[in-house]
Amino acid sequence: MRLKLLSPGEMSADQRQTYDESIASKRGSPPPPMMAWLNSPEMARHATRLGAVLRYDTMFPAALSEIAILVTARHWTAHYEWSAHKRLALAGGLDIKIIEDIRDRRTPEFSDPKAKMIYDVAKSLHEGHGLTDALYADAITLLGERGMVEIIGLCGYYTMVSMTLNAFEFDLPEGEVSELK
Repeated sequence: MRLKLLSPGEMSADQRQTYDESIASKRGSPPPPMMAWLNSPEMARHATRLGAVLRYDTMFPAALSEIAILVTARHWTAHYEWSAHKRLALAGGLDIKIIEDIRDRRTPEFSDPKAKMIYDVAKSLHEGHGLTDALYADAITLLGERGMVEIIGLCGYYTMVSMTLNAFEFDLPEGEVSELK
């Protein structure tokens, strides 16, 4: 870990307010990257609120949101993010084979067309830096405009999360070993 994370007793009033808000939220605990973001309290406040919306209040069930998050974590080889969201993806009902394929950079086989579209959009955004006209049109037809905005939001937010965790070298929880190479 490259950054000293503050304990609640070391936080300024602004930092403590954001910390307390995260504990009172649906999460019940502060998200690890927020602990780094607290060095910029206003950024931490807004980023944490955005993360809560994207995590809990999109139009997608957890299994579908987690596809975009896992593609993002894999793209950035974000060990901590991968570990945390693999658990959440499994808890949300995502098939382990899909998770393993994403981990191993293989295109998964999907029975759900929305799941495949989310994977394709996330992969294209990260690897191609955008969407072809055909992929965009197909995604709008299948996911709608709100769905597209939310998938792009998930990819963008979890890119920031992945960069934060990687740059400050967040350690995996004790006893865990990264699956990513």
